[in-house]
Amino acid sequence: MKVVLFCGGYGMRMRSGASDDVPKPMAMVGPRPLIWHVMRYYAHFGHTEFILCLGYGAHHVKDFFLRYEETTSNDFVLRDGRPELLSTDIASWTITFVQTGIESAIGERLRRVRPHLEGDEMFLANYADVLTDAPLPQMIEHFARRDAGASMMVVPPQSSFHCVDLGEDGLVGGITPVSELPLWENGGYFVLRQEIFDHIPEGGDLVADGCAQLAKQGRLVAYQHRGFWKPTDTVKERAALDGAYARGDRPWALWERDGVAAGATGTGHGTGARA
Repeated sequence: MKVVLFCGGYGMRMRSGASDDVPKPMAMVGPRPLIWHVMRYYAHFGHTEFILCLGYGAHHVKDFFLRYEETTSNDFVLRDGRPELLSTDIASWTITFVQTGIESAIGERLRRVRPHLEGDEMFLANYADVLTDAPLPQMIEHFARRDAGASMMVVPPQSSFHCVDLGEDGLVGGITPVSELPLWENGGYFVLRQEIFDHIPEGGDLVADGCAQLAKQGRLVAYQHRGFWKPTDTVKERAALDGAYARGDRPWALWERDGVAAGATGTGHGTGARA
């Protein structure tokens, strides 16, 4: 199943300086950028055909894969001055790079890669900046058996704030942590059918337009996930993930926990991505 990754946003809250033009999915977590971690997650479950919706800072994404160095995250033997890889990350991946506009909304980016999804009844989509340990096969099966046009993973609210119940004369009737309210947030992991394109107008949004219209028709389903899920909307959140990686606390790295990833290969010499 193909995976569409939206990686062309500005990521303003992730900027470390005025001249920093690196898109958010290219922010580093350990020795690799966020987008690599997201792609390794999908590859672990056998989904290795990726379509990257590029925009702002596209050259950073392209250069990373064109100059990809397998020895950074794989064991190897150095023989006669040349590395012989004992495993690989991306040699079996197919990656399509598509410029989808600098200012395009997520829905418009999806519309612009539609030709690359012809013939695919279902496909996956992701913001490329959120890490999780969600069971992808169950998520797909949960959607596949339903008569619906789209599925989104939802997670409990992540805010640490409290909601205050106000009564008459400003008296407080109760205080409840946001995380305990019967609310769910969009988790950014989607399973979609071609039907989604019928509900996204030119310049439209995937959620506000496409998913909202399907919801009105009773054709949007949600997959509830209460496990690990971490966004990287701010420098602080990215730094927290980077620190966790350094400590070996990497619950999203299922390929490490479960052994060799489905998208990895054994001994080989290839080091490049296939565009």
